[in-house]
Order: sequence, then structure tokens, then C-alpha cells
Amino acid sequence: MGRCSDAKQRLTCAILELIWTGSYGRTTIDQICEKSGVKKGSFYYFFKSKSELAVAALEESWNTRRPELDALFSPIVPPLERLKRYCEYGFKRQTEIKQKCGCVLGCPLYTLGSEICTQEVELRNKIQEILEQKRKYLESAIRDAHAAGVIHAPDPVAKARMLFAYYQGLHAEARIRNSLEVLQDAVQGTYELLGAKAAQTAPAIN
Repeated sequence: MGRCSDAKQRLTCAILELIWTGSYGRTTIDQICEKSGVKKGSFYYFFKSKSELAVAALEESWNTRRPELDALFSPIVPPLERLKRYCEYGFKRQTEIKQKCGCVLGCPLYTLGSEICTQEVELRNKIQEILEQKRKYLESAIRDAHAAGVIHAPDPVAKARMLFAYYQGLHAEARIRNSLEVLQDAVQGTYELLGAKAAQTAPAIN
């Protein structure tokens, strides 16, 4: 989760780890304070509620992650290569998490979103906002691949939604099975969903 240099940031780091490795519902403010080393009075100085902290933590995490996606999806990179790198990035990240935590944790946004979607409107809206921004990276790559003639995708928005759902499904299954193997064929699956000729030679991710 990175080093946290002050109380507010320690709180955001703590809640992200607790809800990702456990659940939002079971995570208490006392647990957050204990893990972060921040007193309860300081918690309420920064945040009115656990939900408000979670929203802030997701925003902070997304702002940290976005430059990595900007680099992966740089327009100077061929569009199918962008998607390949994205799959490899996801596999590498889950590998590092399993080495650290002992478990494959999947996508924190979908894990949290599926838990709180009918309960915490503000938190759900933040998750949807971030997921939509992530999906747009796929959309841009698909649009460029279609323009380059390497795939046929006249509706890149619809195709990006389909591909994004595929990725999230893979990560959910990887979490359930606690297995990285599920993610190894993500590149081939991506190319097949897009009808790319490169699917015939797409290597498994290792």
C-alpha cells in the first residue's frame, strides 16, 4: 500500500487494506484506528464516517494508480500492445499481492462494489466513477485498433464494456479460486473477444 507519512494518509492506507483483505462491513473504525496507529479522535477530525474515509481512500488510490495506466495506454504504443501490457500489469500486480498477503485479492473496486452496492450510495457512486474512467482506457485502445484496421469494432464503447466485464470476471474468479492461473490467458482471451488475428499466437502470461 506504500508508505504513509501522516495520520490522514495512514487512515486511507489502513481502510484500503482492511476492506480488500477482509470486507467493508466487518471493518470497524476501531480496527482502522488500530491498524493506522491513529487515535479515534483524530479519525473524526478528518472524516465524519467510515464511508467518507472509504471514498477518500478510493480517490487517493486512483490518483496514485492513474499515471501507471497513462503509461500503459500511451498513444505512442500500438493499440493491441496496450491491451497486452494491461493484462500483464494486472497479472504482475496480483502476483505481488499474493506474495505479500498469501491470497489473490482480485479487483478491490468490484469486490467492494458488489458488497455495498445496495447500501452505501456515495461509496457506490465513487466506485462507478473510477470504473468508468478505467473503462475509457480500453475504449481508446479499441477505437485506435479499429482505426488501424487490426480489429473490427465500429462501436468501441460497447466493445470496451464487454472487454472490461471479461477482465473483472477473470479477477473475481482468480480471487474465488485463489489462483493466478485464471489470469494467464487474459491476453489470448482479449484478442479473441476483439477478433484480432494476433489471438492465434498470443502467449500465456507468466
